Amino acid sequence: MNRRMFGRSLAVALVAGTTLLGAACAGEEPETPGGPVTITVNGMPPATDAVNRANFEADVKAFEAKYPNIKIDAKEGFMDPQQFATKLAGGQLEDVFYVYLTDPAALIAKRQVQDISAQLAEFPSIKDIKPDLMKVFTDSAGKVYGVPVANYSLGLVYNRTLFAKAGLDPASPPKTWEEVREAAKKITALGNGIVGYGDYSKNNTGGWHFTAEIYSIGGDVAVKDGDTWKAAFNNDKGKQVLQQLKDMRWTDDTMGQRQLLEWADLLQMMASGKLGMYVGSADNFPVIVNQYKAKYEDFGLGGIPGGQGTLGGGDGYMFKAGLSPEKIKAGLTWLSFKGGALDPSRIAADNEKAAAKGQPVGLPQPNIWTGDSLAKWEEATKKYANIPSENFGPFLATTTTIPLKLEPPLAQQIYAVLDTAMQKVLTDKNADVNALLADAEKQVNQILTAVK
Repeated sequence: MNRRMFGRSLAVALVAGTTLLGAACAGEEPETPGGPVTITVNGMPPATDAVNRANFEADVKAFEAKYPNIKIDAKEGFMDPQQFATKLAGGQLEDVFYVYLTDPAALIAKRQVQDISAQLAEFPSIKDIKPDLMKVFTDSAGKVYGVPVANYSLGLVYNRTLFAKAGLDPASPPKTWEEVREAAKKITALGNGIVGYGDYSKNNTGGWHFTAEIYSIGGDVAVKDGDTWKAAFNNDKGKQVLQQLKDMRWTDDTMGQRQLLEWADLLQMMASGKLGMYVGSADNFPVIVNQYKAKYEDFGLGGIPGGQGTLGGGDGYMFKAGLSPEKIKAGLTWLSFKGGALDPSRIAADNEKAAAKGQPVGLPQPNIWTGDSLAKWEEATKKYANIPSENFGPFLATTTTIPLKLEPPLAQQIYAVLDTAMQKVLTDKNADVNALLADAEKQVNQILTAVK
């Protein structure tokens, strides 16, 4: 998960929102069957992002040349949670609009989006999208309201060079938390200020990582109980997460004395060669390499230790309630054309374009595909790879076996509470794990009363 995605969700706005379907449909012009269709879409990069803006505009021009009956009215930006309800109420929401994977459930429940099941049948590659991702856009009756276009899931980011120096196999990163602990000891023993394992505890990133780590051993942070939600981490799984961190910090001394770390800190430490491992995702590497001046060759990505679940997310597009079948089909055709969503045959062209501009090709994600479409993705990735993609093989091997789990509702508020527990075990050797979990449970249960 990159910093742009972390902490941005429509969830808060949607929980407080109301059903505005009638307002959203006001002013909708009927389409003439077989006639020209104009659709509004968002996702256009800002003018300050010159390269991606130019690529987007070129795609629109090429699309309209190929499909002369469809006109694209593109809007800049993605989705601002603070403006969503206002745009929806004012009939200003784009026909095809961007969402994070945490948002569709609430939009579907409030009937603010359109069932596109009938039109999807005309796009055969839809069957190859990972079922976990399609489930996010599907209601209990099996109706589909949107499609994913990108995904991420967390794994174990590690320094291959330090692994080799410590006598560890860079091609075989730890698969369990017990192995992480042992590898951290060997890496820390290298000395020179090198830290074996790093973790977050500030600005909600601590709670985010606590969630990832409890998912990895089969636990949960919040579960639905009838029509309400309740905290689910004050148990042996939650204790296991905090106790291991406390033991690594104070018994093993493999996490360093510098704590209260947030998102950029671990990336900087990894880039500088001072950190052996941390929980992260594939999109961390371009930041580590480009912003902090490191080399792809030094790093690898493994599956999340524990392997019972991985915190993930991503994004996709949904369709405004009340759209005509013609507009829905036009929107799906656009998503098929733009960026390879629904049409993996376009991935090769996109990779060629990215490689020509010096952008990394060969990272294991985003990758939404299975089956024949996955084979096309793999072929296109291998053909144009300009980074050592084999370094990410251990992660790629787990993507079909480790279940994807999304963030809990009101995730940022819950993460803020869990930050405190992470901070205490990493800064206080006398921290009481049981008391920390009990206190966090009370606060999170209070937060979850707001989920409707």
